[in-house]
Amino acid sequence: MTPSGSAKWASNSLNKDGNDFIEQPSAPCFLGKNPSRCGTNPSFAHSSVNGGQTGRRLRDRGAGMATSRRIHSFKTPCELCPLRPLPHFREFSRDELEFVSRFKRGELAVDAGSTILVEGAHSAHLFTVLSGWGFRYKMLEDGRRQILNYIMPGDLIGLQGTIAGEMQHSIEALSPVSLCVFERDRLMTLYNKHASLAFDITWIAAREERILDEHLLSIGRRTALERAAYLIAFLYERGRKLDLFNGRKFIPITQQHIADTLGLSIVHTNKTLRKLGERGLIRWQERGCEVQNGEELMAIAGWEGLGEGKRPFI
Repeated sequence: MTPSGSAKWASNSLNKDGNDFIEQPSAPCFLGKNPSRCGTNPSFAHSSVNGGQTGRRLRDRGAGMATSRRIHSFKTPCELCPLRPLPHFREFSRDELEFVSRFKRGELAVDAGSTILVEGAHSAHLFTVLSGWGFRYKMLEDGRRQILNYIMPGDLIGLQGTIAGEMQHSIEALSPVSLCVFERDRLMTLYNKHASLAFDITWIAAREERILDEHLLSIGRRTALERAAYLIAFLYERGRKLDLFNGRKFIPITQQHIADTLGLSIVHTNKTLRKLGERGLIRWQERGCEVQNGEELMAIAGWEGLGEGKRPFI
């Protein structure tokens, strides 16, 4: 059976002969759409989220970690991280940068549509998104999905599994995603020796809480038109600050993603998005949404924007 999602793992480890390929038993298995269990293929790892299968049931079937993985030296030294020059992020001190360089285990490349982490799984790693778009979600037993939030470069994922022992939600890639991989077991060293980085993680968690507050307000009190305007404006503003658009203000989401975020039927979502399109605010395309007037979307939603200056990342 051909896998529909894949992940490629790159690490900073070398074998004893100095070659850049070694067998790595602890490399993570990132769960995609194929129902096969994770194996030892060096180019992908996969499992499934079919219909009503929840993360816990997937875990009980054996999804989680690969037993062996062939890896190679990571591609991006922390000193050359493409996120560091962006004005949206705060600068690292020399000591912080040296620690994060040691903390980093490697990098992972994930295909669009692959599940990065699955609800109920235990992971030995934390991840910072280096590039790409994704989303966090939970599913009911009958397959109904609620999208909780969207991930973009600089976001830290997997922290909940570190604190709670297992993931309480799943994460899927909307586009090809690159991840920096960190060892969860070294997190206490960060807290003990680098107070500024520990504060950064606290800030990231508090920011996520603030974003979810706004999402809940939107679902609970905004009209369907206001909800859709808010969500698209929110994603647009985040992408703009991260310089993700390169002139074309394109967000790689489908109408089903918007429906699953806003708690609307796909029919209601389609009618609502058509109204925004008729006003010249968005243009819907086959693989996503092009924003044509972000300020007017914010005005319809009654949303004043992200309201944050420089932010940290790990």
